[in-house]
Amino acid sequence: MQNESFPALTGFYRLLFFYIEPISTTVPVFMIWFFPGATWFYNELVPEIKSVSNLHLPAKMAIWQLANCYFLLGLIGSLVFRAARDSLRNDLVAQERIVGALLMALAIADVADTCISVAVSALATPYEIIMKPSSWNGAFIGNVPFTLFLFCCRFWETNVLLFSQEAPQISVTKVDRHGLIITSVEVKQDG
Repeated sequence: MQNESFPALTGFYRLLFFYIEPISTTVPVFMIWFFPGATWFYNELVPEIKSVSNLHLPAKMAIWQLANCYFLLGLIGSLVFRAARDSLRNDLVAQERIVGALLMALAIADVADTCISVAVSALATPYEIIMKPSSWNGAFIGNVPFTLFLFCCRFWETNVLLFSQEAPQISVTKVDRHGLIITSVEVKQDG
Protein backbone atom coordinates (compact mmCIF):
# COMPACT_ATOMS: atom_id res chain seq x y z
CA MET A 1 0.00 0.00 0.00
CA GLN A 2 1.34 3.39 -0.96
CA ASN A 3 2.00 6.08 1.61
CA GLU A 4 -1.04 8.37 1.73
CA SER A 5 0.93 11.32 3.13
CA PHE A 6 1.14 14.17 0.63
CA PRO A 7 2.48 17.31 2.32
CA ALA A 8 2.55 19.32 -0.92
CA LEU A 9 -1.23 19.06 -1.26
CA THR A 10 -3.19 18.74 1.95
CA GLY A 11 -6.65 19.25 3.37
CA PHE A 12 -9.13 21.09 1.20
CA TYR A 13 -6.82 21.26 -1.84
CA ARG A 14 -6.15 17.52 -1.70
CA LEU A 15 -9.89 16.82 -1.55
CA LEU A 16 -10.54 19.23 -4.41
CA PHE A 17 -7.74 18.25 -6.80
CA PHE A 18 -7.40 14.54 -5.90
CA TYR A 19 -11.07 13.61 -5.85
CA ILE A 20 -13.68 16.27 -6.68
CA GLU A 21 -12.14 17.68 -9.87
CA PRO A 22 -11.20 14.31 -11.45
CA ILE A 23 -14.69 12.98 -10.75
CA SER A 24 -16.39 16.17 -11.95
CA THR A 25 -14.44 16.13 -15.23
CA THR A 26 -14.65 12.38 -15.86
CA VAL A 27 -18.33 11.66 -15.14
CA PRO A 28 -19.60 14.00 -17.91
CA VAL A 29 -17.22 12.28 -20.34
CA PHE A 30 -18.96 8.95 -19.94
CA MET A 31 -22.33 10.66 -20.09
CA ILE A 32 -21.33 12.27 -23.41
CA TRP A 33 -19.76 9.11 -24.87
CA PHE A 34 -22.42 6.62 -23.81
CA PHE A 35 -25.62 7.89 -22.22
CA PRO A 36 -27.46 10.29 -22.45
CA GLY A 37 -25.04 11.34 -25.23
CA ALA A 38 -23.62 14.34 -27.06
CA THR A 39 -27.03 15.78 -27.96
CA TRP A 40 -28.01 15.85 -24.29
CA PHE A 41 -24.78 17.67 -23.36
CA TYR A 42 -25.25 20.15 -26.20
CA ASN A 43 -28.73 20.95 -24.92
CA GLU A 44 -27.39 21.41 -21.38
CA LEU A 45 -24.83 24.07 -22.32
CA VAL A 46 -27.30 26.94 -22.00
CA PRO A 47 -30.05 26.28 -19.44
CA GLU A 48 -33.73 26.73 -20.31
CA ILE A 49 -33.13 27.17 -24.05
CA LYS A 50 -35.12 25.23 -26.65
CA SER A 51 -33.57 21.79 -27.13
CA VAL A 52 -32.51 20.24 -30.40
CA SER A 53 -33.35 16.59 -30.99
CA ASN A 54 -30.62 15.74 -33.47
CA LEU A 55 -27.13 17.23 -33.81
CA HIS A 56 -25.25 17.55 -37.07
CA LEU A 57 -22.18 15.31 -37.17
CA PRO A 58 -19.68 18.23 -36.90
CA ALA A 59 -21.42 19.44 -33.71
CA LYS A 60 -21.32 15.88 -32.28
CA MET A 61 -17.64 15.63 -33.14
CA ALA A 62 -16.95 18.93 -31.37
CA ILE A 63 -18.80 17.73 -28.25
CA TRP A 64 -16.88 14.43 -28.31
CA GLN A 65 -13.59 16.33 -28.63
CA LEU A 66 -14.59 18.49 -25.70
CA ALA A 67 -15.31 15.31 -23.74
CA ASN A 68 -11.83 14.05 -24.60
CA CYS A 69 -10.37 17.31 -23.23
CA TYR A 70 -12.37 16.87 -20.02
CA PHE A 71 -11.11 13.29 -19.77
CA LEU A 72 -7.52 14.41 -20.27
CA LEU A 73 -7.85 17.06 -17.54
CA GLY A 74 -9.30 14.47 -15.17
CA LEU A 75 -6.48 12.02 -15.91
CA ILE A 76 -3.75 14.63 -15.56
CA GLY A 77 -5.02 15.80 -12.20
CA SER A 78 -5.64 12.32 -10.90
CA LEU A 79 -2.52 10.54 -12.15
CA VAL A 80 0.17 13.24 -11.94
CA PHE A 81 -0.70 14.25 -8.37
CA ARG A 82 -0.65 10.59 -7.30
CA ALA A 83 2.63 9.95 -9.14
CA ALA A 84 4.24 12.94 -7.38
CA ARG A 85 2.93 11.73 -4.03
CA ASP A 86 4.07 8.13 -4.50
CA SER A 87 7.41 8.75 -6.24
CA LEU A 88 8.60 11.69 -4.16
CA ARG A 89 7.21 10.90 -0.73
CA ASN A 90 10.52 11.80 0.94
CA ASP A 91 11.21 14.93 -1.10
CA LEU A 92 8.80 17.71 -0.18
CA VAL A 93 10.62 20.30 -2.28
CA ALA A 94 10.26 18.18 -5.43
CA GLN A 95 6.61 17.44 -4.56
CA GLU A 96 5.90 21.14 -4.18
CA ARG A 97 7.67 21.99 -7.45
CA ILE A 98 5.80 19.36 -9.47
CA VAL A 99 2.43 20.07 -7.87
CA GLY A 100 3.00 23.81 -8.24
CA ALA A 101 3.99 23.45 -11.91
CA LEU A 102 0.97 21.25 -12.63
CA LEU A 103 -1.37 23.67 -10.86
CA MET A 104 0.20 26.55 -12.79
CA ALA A 105 -0.34 24.75 -16.11
CA LEU A 106 -3.94 23.96 -15.16
CA ALA A 107 -4.47 27.56 -13.96
CA ILE A 108 -3.24 28.81 -17.36
CA ALA A 109 -5.67 26.40 -19.01
CA ASP A 110 -8.36 27.75 -16.68
CA VAL A 111 -7.54 31.30 -17.81
CA ALA A 112 -7.99 30.25 -21.44
CA ASP A 113 -11.13 28.35 -20.46
CA THR A 114 -12.34 31.25 -18.35
CA CYS A 115 -11.71 33.83 -21.06
CA ILE A 116 -13.28 31.72 -23.79
CA SER A 117 -15.71 29.15 -22.42
CA VAL A 118 -16.94 31.08 -19.42
CA ALA A 119 -17.30 34.28 -21.39
CA VAL A 120 -19.03 32.50 -24.28
CA SER A 121 -21.27 30.54 -21.89
CA ALA A 122 -22.16 33.69 -20.01
CA LEU A 123 -22.73 35.72 -23.18
CA ALA A 124 -24.85 32.98 -24.79
CA THR A 125 -27.00 32.64 -21.69
CA PRO A 126 -29.87 35.09 -21.27
CA TYR A 127 -29.33 37.60 -18.47
CA GLU A 128 -32.46 36.39 -16.66
CA ILE A 129 -30.99 32.87 -16.39
CA ILE A 130 -27.60 34.11 -15.20
CA MET A 131 -29.33 36.07 -12.46
CA LYS A 132 -31.43 33.04 -11.44
CA PRO A 133 -29.02 30.35 -10.11
CA SER A 134 -31.91 27.99 -9.37
CA SER A 135 -32.32 27.58 -13.15
CA TRP A 136 -28.70 26.54 -13.72
CA ASN A 137 -28.01 22.94 -14.69
CA GLY A 138 -24.90 20.80 -14.14
CA ALA A 139 -23.24 21.72 -17.43
CA PHE A 140 -23.67 25.45 -16.83
CA ILE A 141 -22.45 25.18 -13.23
CA GLY A 142 -19.41 23.21 -14.39
CA ASN A 143 -18.61 25.61 -17.22
CA VAL A 144 -19.04 28.91 -15.42
CA PRO A 145 -18.95 29.11 -11.59
CA PHE A 146 -17.03 25.86 -10.99
CA THR A 147 -14.36 26.77 -13.56
CA LEU A 148 -13.95 30.18 -11.90
CA PHE A 149 -13.75 28.50 -8.49
CA LEU A 150 -11.09 26.02 -9.70
CA PHE A 151 -9.07 28.82 -11.23
CA CYS A 152 -9.11 30.79 -7.95
CA CYS A 153 -8.08 27.69 -5.96
CA ARG A 154 -5.29 26.78 -8.40
CA PHE A 155 -4.04 30.35 -8.55
CA TRP A 156 -3.95 30.61 -4.75
CA GLU A 157 -2.28 27.24 -4.20
CA THR A 158 0.21 27.81 -7.04
CA ASN A 159 1.28 31.07 -5.44
CA VAL A 160 1.65 29.35 -2.09
CA LEU A 161 3.72 26.47 -3.53
CA LEU A 162 5.87 28.24 -6.10
CA PHE A 163 6.29 31.74 -4.77
CA SER A 164 6.29 31.35 -1.00
CA GLN A 165 8.99 33.41 0.70
CA GLU A 166 9.46 30.95 3.53
CA ALA A 167 12.03 28.18 3.13
CA PRO A 168 10.46 24.84 4.01
CA GLN A 169 11.81 22.74 6.84
CA ILE A 170 11.89 19.15 5.65
CA SER A 171 12.48 16.10 7.73
CA VAL A 172 13.46 13.15 5.55
CA THR A 173 13.58 9.62 6.83
CA LYS A 174 14.97 7.01 4.49
CA VAL A 175 13.71 3.48 4.91
CA ASP A 176 15.30 0.39 3.34
CA ARG A 177 13.28 -2.31 1.59
CA HIS A 178 12.76 -4.18 4.86
CA GLY A 179 11.21 -1.16 6.57
CA LEU A 180 14.27 -0.35 8.73
CA ILE A 181 15.22 3.30 9.27
CA ILE A 182 18.57 3.99 7.64
CA THR A 183 19.03 7.69 8.34
CA SER A 184 17.12 10.77 9.33
CA VAL A 185 18.18 14.11 7.85
CA GLU A 186 17.02 17.67 8.50
CA VAL A 187 17.07 19.72 5.32
CA LYS A 188 16.59 23.46 5.00
CA GLN A 189 15.94 24.66 1.48
CA ASP A 190 16.50 28.35 0.75
CA GLY A 191 13.96 30.15 -1.52
